[in-house]
Amino acid sequence: MDRFDAMQAFARVVETGSFTKAAMTLHMSKTSVTQLVQQLEARLRVKLLHRTTRKVNVTADGAAYYERVRRVLADVDDAETSLSGGAQSPRGRLRVDVPSPLARLILVPALPDFHARHPEIQLDLGVSDRMVDIIGENVDCVLRGGALTDQSLIQRHVADLPLGVYAAPRYLALAGVPAHPRELEGTHQRIVGFHWARHGRAASYAMQRGDERLEVRGRHALSVDDGNAYIAAGVAGMGVLWLPEYMARAHRDSGELVPLFEDWQMAPMPLYLAYAPQRHVSAKLRAFIAWVTALLERHAPVMRRPVG
Repeated sequence: MDRFDAMQAFARVVETGSFTKAAMTLHMSKTSVTQLVQQLEARLRVKLLHRTTRKVNVTADGAAYYERVRRVLADVDDAETSLSGGAQSPRGRLRVDVPSPLARLILVPALPDFHARHPEIQLDLGVSDRMVDIIGENVDCVLRGGALTDQSLIQRHVADLPLGVYAAPRYLALAGVPAHPRELEGTHQRIVGFHWARHGRAASYAMQRGDERLEVRGRHALSVDDGNAYIAAGVAGMGVLWLPEYMARAHRDSGELVPLFEDWQMAPMPLYLAYAPQRHVSAKLRAFIAWVTALLERHAPVMRRPVG
């Protein structure tokens, strides 16, 4: 038995909750992963995992052993990275998941700079607005707009996205230009709904003008869970949109979208970077976090709010 391979297999089973998923992420057969874990348990003379036909749970001994194994694997990763100048050149595969508009409009156009700085990092970019199981899917980090519900993750507030309300001229020609946000809840106006994949509920939007505060949900004929589909529906005239400035800019400049309620204010949408809780963050993940934080600082810096 290769003890390092066995520890890596065990750690991946704990992180994914499945022998099958662990085998996929390690590019091994399920049989090989199972044998490695069994050999590790035999060598240690303890039960590390409870197995049923439907679920794998870590034992108390297994949980304690996993914490130590994780640190060992992290130290090995750092040791390999430090060789031959690796500390200055992080390398390896990095899996990141980001919202589709953010990828299309900000991240992907800037990636040549990231690759020039870190040519030995292989970036696997998932582009979606769905809820991602960071540990189960072996994802290194995600970027998501709005508050994150999984409080077990390490979260970094990396940007504030200014919001505005927009509609296509073709929509306004048919429905009329609403003079007040409350009109969007009437029978003559429609919004394009956006339902968050992580909880399935449609979004609502808080707006303020002076002392007047309200929350608008609106009526929709179409609701989507993808940012690119959302803006395409608005441009097609399906209804009113609430958009971050970076998503609306090109469509507003081209005349495809018209701003509404410009005398109303909205709280910006916070953007968070999240990754699994662990004592060690790999050099390649540290490099990506530093790069993407600086990139977003240029596009949508975090707004410093007064205390009190």
